[in-house]
Amino acid sequence: MKQKFSYSFREMNARLLAIGRPIRKYLVVSTLASVVGSLSHMGLMGFGALWLLSAAGLTGSGGLYAALTALSAALIALCRYLEGVYSHMGAYGILAKVRVHLFDAIDRISPAFLIGRETGDLLNIAVSDIETLEFFFAHTIGPMFTVVLLPVTTIALAFSVHPLYGWLLIPVYLMISVVLPLLALKAGRGIGMRYRQRLGTLKSKILESVYGIRDIQIFGAVDRKTAEVLHANEEVNRASLGLTLHRQTVASLPTFFVYLARILILVCAGVLSARGIDRPVGTIALSFAATASLSSTFNLTFVVTSLLETYAAAERLFLIEDAVPETVEPDDPVACGAIETIEFRDVSFAYPHTDRLILNHLNLTIHRGDQVGISGESGAGKSTILRLLLRFYAPTAGQILINGIPIERISLAELHRRIAFLEQDTYLFDTTIAENIRIAKPDATMEEVRRAAEGAGIAPFIDTLPDGYDTDMGQMNARLSGGERQRIGIARILLRAPDVCLMDEPSSALDALHERELLHTLKTAYAGRTLVLISHRQSTLAGCTRLVTLRGRRLEE
Repeated sequence: MKQKFSYSFREMNARLLAIGRPIRKYLVVSTLASVVGSLSHMGLMGFGALWLLSAAGLTGSGGLYAALTALSAALIALCRYLEGVYSHMGAYGILAKVRVHLFDAIDRISPAFLIGRETGDLLNIAVSDIETLEFFFAHTIGPMFTVVLLPVTTIALAFSVHPLYGWLLIPVYLMISVVLPLLALKAGRGIGMRYRQRLGTLKSKILESVYGIRDIQIFGAVDRKTAEVLHANEEVNRASLGLTLHRQTVASLPTFFVYLARILILVCAGVLSARGIDRPVGTIALSFAATASLSSTFNLTFVVTSLLETYAAAERLFLIEDAVPETVEPDDPVACGAIETIEFRDVSFAYPHTDRLILNHLNLTIHRGDQVGISGESGAGKSTILRLLLRFYAPTAGQILINGIPIERISLAELHRRIAFLEQDTYLFDTTIAENIRIAKPDATMEEVRRAAEGAGIAPFIDTLPDGYDTDMGQMNARLSGGERQRIGIARILLRAPDVCLMDEPSSALDALHERELLHTLKTAYAGRTLVLISHRQSTLAGCTRLVTLRGRRLEE
């Protein structure tokens, strides 16, 4: 079955060149240096041959040829330096911008995009795949111009010596410069994509094994997880072997034509000599110049094999950048003001690419100050209600209204400013405890941070730490319990003080004592505010003013 790709080579080249537009000055300098350096290589060989012939008395102007040979050698050194410096200066500068664009793309399509996505593979795209694009900007554009200019120059020189040389070299250059590279790219594209995908899978396996090492050891799953990593590694090795075989095949075929060209020049010289047409000086100079030209053109084969990975990496990147988000910003957003009412009106929902309805004609109205507790079996759709309210997804049918305004007409920024969400697992960043709490309100004073921590019941723990609120979570992260993490998450909510607070199993990692403290905090800190609470614990829901249960994809109050 023919493998289909999302982008053609033409589309990817155009897009990569568009990405490189900000560094075009660097690319122009590096490309010119590449072209001049390659032509100087031809000049070194050609003028060097003429210099030797002048020493044998077959040509004059020995001093001129010696000077041109020395100039060519100096230009080669200078141009190789300029090409390397400018191409890499531009390439690494643009890669930094590409990573920012990738983060913007992920931010635009998340969090729905991240659900079910392997973190290791995404990390592989953000680091390794983007790093692979460096080859296109630093090592591809110059050779593309060279592969056109050098054959044209060599063939023009061949025709000046004798037309027969030119006609013999044209098909050789066409094979080396056009036919073989195109065939190699087309035949090897699937190999490059397979390698990048399997490498991403391997990194995901390693990453999840590192994150879950304690559970792996506790449950005696070391052998099973090791086998999974080894299997993923074997898959990478198989793909790498395919890439290596393709690379060697692509390298060997042009080698045949390079030697064929040299043989053809000698045969042609013999045929012309037999006909009484002697061009000894021109033939020798052409032979040396063609050798240099073919050597540079032959490097295109290595460019092609490396481009297989580059195009695969680019396609994986573009698929993320071009992904359509589940929800989009409204063209003309409407300000909703302080949230007084939330209404789910006949809402149905099924997750993308599935036919199973999670919610079916759900109706629910929440007024300001309501503290709504939602219970139900696992998978009944409790968390889905919160995700719809945050516009992680859009309803399959029906409407969600805030203050009577359809939720899709309210900007995501305002929606997330007025509605806060606490999930079961609180993520802590590699910074201080204070900054981890302050992420909810960057301009919060230290006094506000302390009050939020006290309200969440985490302040006594923080006070026991040697550095207090300045404790680095990069060092403490692994030593925090689930309850301590969750209380830091609750402190963020209290610091934000939103109109509506959504909590998904907020007491799942708390003991009975801290659960009572949390309920007391919610009752006092959120008096008069809207709270939607999901929990399997009846004790957690006991303080809510309204209780609803999800059964059969419908709500019962």
